Amino acid sequence: MIKGSFYILIFYFLGELFSKIIHNFIPGSVLGMILLFLALFFKLLRPDNVREVATAITKNMAVFFVPAAVGLMVYAGVLAKNLIAIVIAIGGSTVLIMVTVSLIQERFEKHKTKQNGDK
Repeated sequence: MIKGSFYILIFYFLGELFSKIIHNFIPGSVLGMILLFLALFFKLLRPDNVREVATAITKNMAVFFVPAAVGLMVYAGVLAKNLIAIVIAIGGSTVLIMVTVSLIQERFEKHKTKQNGDK
């Protein structure tokens, strides 16, 4: 478990380092996750080395949402003042995503049936 934690922290710190180099354009935690994925994908790191820690983190993921929930409670007044704008933004973006995904899926299905029809 210590070895797995070490690997995960190393990739996190590498991500933070790269994030500082590119002036925080992409968050360090995201870059660290991408680096960890690439190391696993290209077999530079064996999945067994991080499996136990990753499983423990995944099983206790709810704990990581507590700070975000507390942050929402701190800004409850701001959220209440802008509730209509927030709901419109969430609703609009949801509809936009659903339409976009459905159009892409439809295009993929047409392309797939066209390929199957040629064979």
